[in-house]
Amino acid sequence: MSGIRACNSELLALGLTLPGFVERSKTIASLPSLGLLTLAGMTPPEHQLTYLEIEDIRHFELWDSLCGHDLVAISSYSAQIDEAYELAAFLKRNGIQVVMGGVHVSHLPDEALVYCSSVIIGEGENVWTQVIEDAGVRLLKSRYGQLGKNFDLDDAPMPRFELLDYDKYNRLTVQTSRGCPHRCEFCASSINLTLQYKQKPDHKVLEEIDRIRDLWPKPFIEFADDNSFVNRSYWKRLLPELAKRKIRWFAETDISVGQDEELLDMMREAGCAQVLIGLESTDPNTLNGLEQKRNWKYRQLEHYQASIGAIQSHGITVNGCFILGLDGQDASVFDAVFEYVKTGRLYEVQITLLTAFPGTPLYERLSKEGRLIEPRNWKKCTLFDVNFTPSHMTVDELERGFMDLGQRLYNSEFTDWRRRQFFEMRKTRTNS
Repeated sequence: MSGIRACNSELLALGLTLPGFVERSKTIASLPSLGLLTLAGMTPPEHQLTYLEIEDIRHFELWDSLCGHDLVAISSYSAQIDEAYELAAFLKRNGIQVVMGGVHVSHLPDEALVYCSSVIIGEGENVWTQVIEDAGVRLLKSRYGQLGKNFDLDDAPMPRFELLDYDKYNRLTVQTSRGCPHRCEFCASSINLTLQYKQKPDHKVLEEIDRIRDLWPKPFIEFADDNSFVNRSYWKRLLPELAKRKIRWFAETDISVGQDEELLDMMREAGCAQVLIGLESTDPNTLNGLEQKRNWKYRQLEHYQASIGAIQSHGITVNGCFILGLDGQDASVFDAVFEYVKTGRLYEVQITLLTAFPGTPLYERLSKEGRLIEPRNWKKCTLFDVNFTPSHMTVDELERGFMDLGQRLYNSEFTDWRRRQFFEMRKTRTNS
């Protein structure tokens, strides 16, 4: 269960007409669950496996098609967790063993166990073979695993990419690392499952890419890392091998990648099309303390514009991400972000609302401060719905300002202008 969702019907209707928003929405919605494919890769060969997206069985009457299975594993994000629970409960009532996992379930296992047979807490690879054995004799335990228990990526299995119907996807995911050296207050990614940043051996990454290429000629790869280029020496070994495979790819990273000219040259030669960077804010006051270990993002703000220019001049587009509703932001933030995007000539831009996800330091803090709106309404954990009380504006001001900024950023005229600027930047470097 994945994809972009929103409870705000006005915003959702607006988003469906905005080209920049629609493109990224379709991309995210079409990404398969690498977690489930990875567990499938650990499943002994005597078992028959099926991979399904929720869209494959969206209609309730099609849920009966799952009732011939001995075990169903469900992975979901917070925004869709209620639908996941509904499906799990239906299967459990029909005698099917149901196991659930992921970040949301790992932090709220008691909630999930109301609906399913068993939960996996933390990294699923640690316990999956035991889950399979227990399910085989219908003796599933209620809980497997624990938060913080480390899985060594040296032992990472080959995901079962062949289970996918490739016509449904415009890109496939490969993971080179797990975790992040930064600790942003709002982050609900893999850092909430693993305590350390760890790297998958480069030969395993290449084997996965080669497997995808065997199944799907000329693939587009999305590296499913929270922060890809932390280990520069690793990537400078990997990139020449990627270049030989003539693929195009996308990665998420921090802004420091723009300060390494050699790395940027190698990335472009290896087929990097775009990097997504969490810029978060244009204001030092709202960045201060957002990254909780070393206040890293606050100290990097002065390098933002130069790094964006360096990356894009190498022919790699930047998708710059901004969060609206951070503590200290007032209604002036919307104009500030628009002007920053224009000045920086960002090829792509992503705006989201600050969202309190369960298990994050942000959720804990806002809960203590009494600022959560409907604290367990997970449907609003979409990044596009307000689920807390902002510090320096009203909920209505935040919602209205967000929609207005979205219209300005994603309309066809400004989107086309941003993309022309990118090609000018690239041409300038090529001719120099």
